[in-house]
Amino acid sequence: MRHQVQLEPAWLLHPRPFRDSSLLLEVFSQQHGRVGLVAKGARRAGSRNRALLQPFTPLKLSWQGGGELATLTDTEPNGPPLRLTGTRMLAGFYLNELLLRLLARGDEHGVLFARYGEAITALAGSLPIALPLRRFERDLLEELGYGLNLDHDIVDGLPLAPTARYEYVLEQGPRRLLGEPPAGALCLTGQTLLDIGELRLEAPETRAAARRLFTVALDLYLGGRPLKSRQVLEATLRLGRGTTRD
Repeated sequence: MRHQVQLEPAWLLHPRPFRDSSLLLEVFSQQHGRVGLVAKGARRAGSRNRALLQPFTPLKLSWQGGGELATLTDTEPNGPPLRLTGTRMLAGFYLNELLLRLLARGDEHGVLFARYGEAITALAGSLPIALPLRRFERDLLEELGYGLNLDHDIVDGLPLAPTARYEYVLEQGPRRLLGEPPAGALCLTGQTLLDIGELRLEAPETRAAARRLFTVALDLYLGGRPLKSRQVLEATLRLGRGTTRD
C-alpha cells in the first residue's frame, strides 16, 4: 500500500550513496520509527537536500510510497544543527548504530524518539558524555522490553543490600553471592547497582561498572556482531584522545 507522510519530525541515522546522484537514508521518525528512504538527486551540487540531510540535525521529512524504501519528497529543518565533534561525535554515531541494529523498520517509538533528541542535545553540550550514553542505553533496553532489574534480588525479591556482592544474571537481575563467583560472572556491589539504577555516575568505578553492565546487556541482543562505532569510541578513549569522562 502506498501512503504519504507530511513533515514528520525525524533524525537522519545513516546516509549512503545510491546510483549516480541519490542517497539511501535510514531515518528515525517520531510516529513511524525507523524508515528507509531514497533521496533522489540529493548528491547533486547545489541540492538543498545535500546541505540539510546531515546526522544530528533535527528535520521534518515528507515521503511517499510503501515497502522497504519510500521516496523522500520534502525536507525542512526542525531546529538548528547540533554540533558534535571528536569523542562526542563518535558517541552520537554509537547511538545511531544502536538504533539501526536494534529497531525494526516501521515500529513506532515515540518516547524513545524524544529520549534520542535529549541524548544528542546533551552530547552537543559540555557535560561528561557518560550520563547521556548510559541513560539512552537504559531507555532503549526498556523500550524494547529488556529493561534491567537494578533494585531487588531475583532469588528472594528483597531490596539490594548496599554492602552485599551480587552476580548480575542477564535477562534476570542480581543474585546475592554467598561464596566465590562463577568464572566470568559480572559481579557488582548492591550500592553500585543502586547507583547505576539512579544514574548516579560521579564515581569513576561506578561509571566503569555501568558501561560494562549496559554493554553486556546490549550485546545479548546484537546477535554477536560488534558495533563498529563502539569499538572506535572505546579505542579513542583508551588512547587518551577523548576529552570528556566516559
